[in-house]
Amino acid sequence: MKKVLFVANIHKHFRAFHIPYIEYLKSEGYEVHVAANDSDTKILEADKQYNLPINRNPFSNSNIKATKQLKEIIATEEYSLIHCHTAMGSVVARLAAKKFRKKGMLKVLYTAHGFHFYKGSPKLYWKIYYPMEKYLAKYTDGLITINEEDHNLVLDHKFKSVNAFKTSGVGINTNKFNNLSLDGGLAIRKKNGYDNDTFIIIYIAEFIHRKDHKFILETIPLLKEKIDNFKFVFAGRGILKEEMEQMAINQGLEDNVDFLGFRKDIGELIIMSDIGVSVSRQEGLPMNVAEEMFAKKPVVATKIRGHVDLIDQGESGFLFNRGNHEEFVNYITKLYNDKELCKTMSESAKVKAKMFELPSCLEEMKLIYKKFL
Repeated sequence: MKKVLFVANIHKHFRAFHIPYIEYLKSEGYEVHVAANDSDTKILEADKQYNLPINRNPFSNSNIKATKQLKEIIATEEYSLIHCHTAMGSVVARLAAKKFRKKGMLKVLYTAHGFHFYKGSPKLYWKIYYPMEKYLAKYTDGLITINEEDHNLVLDHKFKSVNAFKTSGVGINTNKFNNLSLDGGLAIRKKNGYDNDTFIIIYIAEFIHRKDHKFILETIPLLKEKIDNFKFVFAGRGILKEEMEQMAINQGLEDNVDFLGFRKDIGELIIMSDIGVSVSRQEGLPMNVAEEMFAKKPVVATKIRGHVDLIDQGESGFLFNRGNHEEFVNYITKLYNDKELCKTMSESAKVKAKMFELPSCLEEMKLIYKKFL
């Protein structure tokens, strides 16, 4: 039986995004293995799970150890295909696979879920990650990107990959909306203790620097001058959560912000909200935004890579220049005041989100897999 290996930084990445792809390959008769860090997460859908000491820090010696271990695994298992993900997971995988590719025994696919170097990124990222990706591209049989900016970068900078593909990402997980009416927000609000007339703005994001929750807290005083009854609902955990909670208390914003932490009822939270926001500094192709659009929520988001692929300006949402508090407030206020516009955008958001549903994304990957298997 032919074997396929998935490699990433951590096993949680497979759990979050790649189970449908693992199951598809198994249905086609392939034995599928996974290799990553984070031994606590079990990928029971895989036929075999390997734990490697992959570290997100590109200068960590753990990655050298992980590469050596992976070479031994590849030699033993004799894979037909490796599909790697995440920055350092893909570095380890491609370095480990070099000599096996040269012998013609193996093909390597790499899905870049958003290069670390991008328009407006720190120069250090271009000095570290760009040369790394440019070098490793020649050891990659198929380089898959999920947004227009990354795809154009691969083509314009002439990455020496045999094949460059652009897909619509990993696909919206619509299961979180199972048995829920997309128009049933009022009942869910009551269940969660929110008034029907509260304008609820949801932000689903880990509390890390990249997601920039601080920007929203800085903006709330401006928004209070224009809207009387609104609430930002933050769903997510992370190292900056306590700091943001304290900032909200210090500025007297408790009435306008709820910190919900990690939630398993994200589908319900999206449905009960009026609009979604994403103020992230950088993205690949954020599926949480696509899921909000699927649930007929207009989204106000930073005008960055990934967001511009999802949101059609003025049709399915609004894009604002990162750091511009006034522009952010104006778009939210516009949606609050113009119910007819909000309704029209809701329908457009749903239509646009259909492009990113899992069945469509899986069909795109099937064609790529068949090209190499």
